[in-house]
Amino acid sequence: MGPVLVLLSAACFGSLAIFGKLAYDAGVSPDALLLVRFALAAAILGLILWARPRRRPRPARRDLATAVGLGAIGYAAQASLFFLALQRMDAAPLSLLLYTFPVMVTIAAVLLGRDRFSPLRAAALAAASAGTLLVLLGAGGGTFTPAGALLGFGSAIVYTAYILVSDRVVHRLDPVLLTTLVMTGAAGTLGLLAAARGGVDLSFRPVAWAWLACIAVVSTVVAALTFFAGLRRTGPSAAAILSTFEPVVTTALAALTLGESLTRLQLVGGVLVIASVVALQLRGYAAPPAAAPGEAVPDEAVRDEAVPDEAVPDEAVRDEAVRDEAVPDEAALRAR
Repeated sequence: MGPVLVLLSAACFGSLAIFGKLAYDAGVSPDALLLVRFALAAAILGLILWARPRRRPRPARRDLATAVGLGAIGYAAQASLFFLALQRMDAAPLSLLLYTFPVMVTIAAVLLGRDRFSPLRAAALAAASAGTLLVLLGAGGGTFTPAGALLGFGSAIVYTAYILVSDRVVHRLDPVLLTTLVMTGAAGTLGLLAAARGGVDLSFRPVAWAWLACIAVVSTVVAALTFFAGLRRTGPSAAAILSTFEPVVTTALAALTLGESLTRLQLVGGVLVIASVVALQLRGYAAPPAAAPGEAVPDEAVRDEAVPDEAVPDEAVRDEAVRDEAVPDEAALRAR
């Protein structure tokens, strides 16, 4: 289920560009889109969290603070840097800079000992990166400025840190609670920024609210929930590689809904991205890192592999066997 959840997340995130374009056409500004997106998502997730029965003990305050920080600092900063860069350069070259994050996440995860780098994973990363490159290049060229490039690369670095930090806390927090806190933190930061700038203009056409609702539900709530649920099952590098499915979905949806045509270059790129997904499934994509020489193997794994359950006699059986061997029965005593 891990890869399926991450791919579903990528598909939902991939629809953001389509809904965003329709919202822009209805008069929504980028600042208003960001603020309404995260505020609506936080409200929806808060209702879901309130309606659910409490099943787990109260999490640690440190984990709660980390989750809020992921939204208030990580998510808000990444989105802000991306849209600032988008004002200075076109979307295609900016996306090429953003999608350097799978390489950075994979390298960082291996160096931190969270993932094992195998030839198969390297092939999947290469295929995904090449496929993303072809898909985005097929969209055509665009303006490229040093300031925009710096902001775009900064967005990729922040998103890399966001995934790596999320990987640590996602195993200790319920995905719904984690997503709610992340969206609340992002909405809080963007709300403060909007207030400092004098507020945002919400006088757009009523149809825009429908597209904003789609962005909040599909491209934020469902996308983030499935990403966190998939991340805890696949690990950071596999999740980052699988996320390259997002521009493929965006391009396909643009062709279906906006009348844009697909080039042969984009089709080849899409095939390469899908091939990377298949490559990750050929062998254990979520295999734990190999133990270093002299490093202890987890006790549970040793017990499970070294001693099968059926081979361990029950305590009562062992005691009875000892008694049978150590104490002769009455018939044997009489015979003596």
